[in-house]
Amino acid sequence: MTLDFFSALLIGIAGAGHCLAMCGGISSMLTTRSDSEAGHFSRVISYNVGRVASYTLLGAIAGFTGSIAIKSLGAQVIWLKVIAAIFIILLGLYVARIWFVLTHIERLGQYLWRYIQPLARHVLPIKTTWQALMLGAVWGWLPCGLVYSTLTWSLASGSALQGALIMLAFGLGTLPALLVVACSVQWLDKLIRAPLFKQLTGLALVIYGGYSLYIALKQIF
Repeated sequence: MTLDFFSALLIGIAGAGHCLAMCGGISSMLTTRSDSEAGHFSRVISYNVGRVASYTLLGAIAGFTGSIAIKSLGAQVIWLKVIAAIFIILLGLYVARIWFVLTHIERLGQYLWRYIQPLARHVLPIKTTWQALMLGAVWGWLPCGLVYSTLTWSLASGSALQGALIMLAFGLGTLPALLVVACSVQWLDKLIRAPLFKQLTGLALVIYGGYSLYIALKQIF
């Protein structure tokens, strides 16, 4: 299971370019509402704590769902791992901007998002760390192929606790990219957004997903 945590962390790091596209604008916005650097930093941290907390909750829900499928429906963990590996391959192709099949799955999340997104209006404009925390908690539910792909690992864990920890590791992996934007480290920002960086990280995810799929199928056959 330690490998699953480490893998989720790497997925979060490798998806840096996608994270910036989805949440980078908010991270930048949080640094323009205060006169002090301390205020900037506290709001950015609070936003990300809220966001990662939502990922962790989603992981717990997915892990619990997986446990129900295993115990009540007789589903085998190894087949759930096959599904998770396939999703990582699809994620790699998505991040590398080669095949966008995950956008169809993101659209499914739009049905739930339309009910959650209006909650953000109650905390805008962001003036306090508490408002930033609540915004992060809402934004953690934003339809995202990166999140959904990692959730399949939580589903395959077969445990609410393990699923939550996997998504916590993923959330921590996404932090560096968003903190880079918030801290205005421009050269790193440009590197992460570069097409070549996305292609290389996407390829790395495809290779890792392929390896995971090979290991899972080897256990079956």
